[in-house]
Amino acid sequence: MSSSVSVPRLVIAAPSSGSGKTTVATGLMAAFAARGLVVSPHKVGPDYIDPGYHALATGRVGRNLDAYLCGSELVGPLFAHGARGCDIAVVEGVMGLYDGAAGEGELASTAHVAKLLRAPVVLVVDASSQSRSVAALVHGFASWDPEVRVGGVILNKVASDRHEELLREALDSAGVPVLGVLRRVAQVDTPSRHLGLVPVAERRAEAVDAVAAMAAQVSAGCDLEALVGLARGAGALSCAAWDAAEVLGSSPPPPLPVPTLGAAPPDPRFRPEGPRPQTPDGLKAPVVAVAGGSAFTFSYAEHAELLTAAGAVVVPFDPLRDEQLPDGARGLVIGGGFPEVYASELSANEPLRKAIGELALSGAPVAAECAGLLYLCRELDGLPMCGVLDASARMSERLTLGYRDAVAVSDSALAVAGTRMRGHEFHRTVVEPGSGAAPAWGVRAPQRRVEGFVQQGVHASYVHTHWASQPGVARRFVERCRTS
Repeated sequence: MSSSVSVPRLVIAAPSSGSGKTTVATGLMAAFAARGLVVSPHKVGPDYIDPGYHALATGRVGRNLDAYLCGSELVGPLFAHGARGCDIAVVEGVMGLYDGAAGEGELASTAHVAKLLRAPVVLVVDASSQSRSVAALVHGFASWDPEVRVGGVILNKVASDRHEELLREALDSAGVPVLGVLRRVAQVDTPSRHLGLVPVAERRAEAVDAVAAMAAQVSAGCDLEALVGLARGAGALSCAAWDAAEVLGSSPPPPLPVPTLGAAPPDPRFRPEGPRPQTPDGLKAPVVAVAGGSAFTFSYAEHAELLTAAGAVVVPFDPLRDEQLPDGARGLVIGGGFPEVYASELSANEPLRKAIGELALSGAPVAAECAGLLYLCRELDGLPMCGVLDASARMSERLTLGYRDAVAVSDSALAVAGTRMRGHEFHRTVVEPGSGAAPAWGVRAPQRRVEGFVQQGVHASYVHTHWASQPGVARRFVERCRTS
């Protein structure tokens, strides 16, 4: 079934990383929300952290649009799914405008996603070390691909009124309007560490202040009316919104609570309180526990939606605080995050470590990605972890980063051997050994290798995947929860 999506939308891009995309995108989201608009927040690529700031700015769950992980054909439907009922959508780009998956041309670049969404692009330019040259830079980006519509530029890190005057004078000849000028403001800066920005969950109060500062700076320095007008000029998008229940062919799950505008959004892993629903055969739906809290902040909202549509009750828990798994848990999902930062606290929670070990030993399905893999190991940086896997983990100086083509090597609670999925790795840790007797995935890049662990119901790996690309993994996982 096809339909037309006409939500006004903008893509916020830049010539390179570090130009200020996150500040501008998050500030715009918050500024639009403050005007009473319902704003749909999106992020190009696999990044989990920026969407947390977007969620604070809008009161809605931040969602990713990744043409590599999910395929080009799902970018429009996933966008339409997230933008349902919204007045405007803001999409933050990744890296430079034309930078995509290595060796894959434009695939998964901001430009690629902008074309798939038929959305105008606003180019954020770090003008701190240039004046007249800005015109050549903007002209090059605007003319490189005729299918990419660069509708305006926002100048960032402008030093003075005189500097702004020189930049505007130069850009008059480039034919791209200046839609905003921002000066450097210290309180807008957000702290970073080994894998990028510190997630919102770890600095809630400071993050709220930072988002408010971004909104104030963008409101003062940008032409919001012109930006809304540009967004309204986006072409209609012909596609049906993605729907977890439809792709799984099941009945719709109960809706999530509607967030209050400007407030932190509901965690997509929470379900409304009430009695557990029943499956068509009259059995109670299995409970799937999903790790959250400050140590496990990486997840895609669609995963919980798929699990719910497959018939599970998704219940979050915090391994830093909860000493037991949620009542009746028959499955466990542990996504990405920063267990290395909280290793002492995780190790000290011995009752929960024991409960997770017992659940895994019972044969219940456990899906663990990256941080989850580390948590299931025998130890992390010398501190005891859950001991589900006979492996040790430690911090490393080397950054492992990149998209992965993956093939399931062993039958597991997620997939049958031979299932192909695309994934992403992003970590500064090492697990030794890197795979078990039954590996999880075979990957082709950066070199051919097997990695991860499949044992009993456990599937543990460094590779992050997006289940919307293979929704059957959610159904298979929930079915295993019922039968294990």
